[in-house]
Amino acid sequence: MLARFLILVLTATLAPTALIAASAADSSATAAALDAALAAPTRSAENRSRDVYRHPGETLEFFGFRPDMTVIELWAGGGWYTEILAPALRDSGRLIVTTYGETDDPDAYRTKSHRKLAEKLAQAPEVYDEVEVLTFWPPEAASLGDSDSADMIVTFRNIHSMTRRGQQQAVFAAAYDVLKPGGVLGVVQHRAPEDVDPVKNAETGYVPQSYVVSLAENAGFRLDGTSEINANTKDTKDYPEGVWTLPPRLRGKDPDKSRYIAIGESDRMTLRFVKPSD
Repeated sequence: MLARFLILVLTATLAPTALIAASAADSSATAAALDAALAAPTRSAENRSRDVYRHPGETLEFFGFRPDMTVIELWAGGGWYTEILAPALRDSGRLIVTTYGETDDPDAYRTKSHRKLAEKLAQAPEVYDEVEVLTFWPPEAASLGDSDSADMIVTFRNIHSMTRRGQQQAVFAAAYDVLKPGGVLGVVQHRAPEDVDPVKNAETGYVPQSYVVSLAENAGFRLDGTSEINANTKDTKDYPEGVWTLPPRLRGKDPDKSRYIAIGESDRMTLRFVKPSD
């Protein structure tokens, strides 16, 4: 009886130290994986130049990213974040990227976007050979995978687009379904003032932060953290071509783009949501 008591006391005394050591090891492994991914030669020079605006390492760490997770990157586009996530997850984790999928029209934006990403992945099989590609286009392709199967979903500057297409509720519902209890939904999105109509203003690329929070909470998520990592107080959000007036697009006929370059990329919210474990 005394021996059992001593074992319990020792276990209780040592457990916090062991947990701290394990947490430190996880943090160190994550930092090493992200540092290596950020420095990977397969990252394009153009994409590297945007790190100063997009803060990818800090953003993923804020989301709670680990290299042993199953991560879904929602609508990966040209693969800016895929260049980082793929090598970081390749050895111990799993990366699923979603695209709009192909259509019968080879000139359609959906088709060209899908093929562009496929070509990018094919160019560096030593990095991208484990990446899984999933068509996601609600309502016709509305599943992100088996229920409770993913650890994290990340989505970067997609909320305005899904809102313009009326897909926002279906997207958040699918994200909630596929995540494990305790799983994380990480969102980065161009941020509008709070007093605008989110649906109308989505045409400019900006939506209010409260709107994104309400979408997530209505789907069952809990807001677990906010960050100003990707904020930009210089962004006035009132441009003739919406957010696309700013870098990197610099869309519009204004011959003097230096003022937009001086502003930099958009003001962005960075939000972490959790699927409650209960």
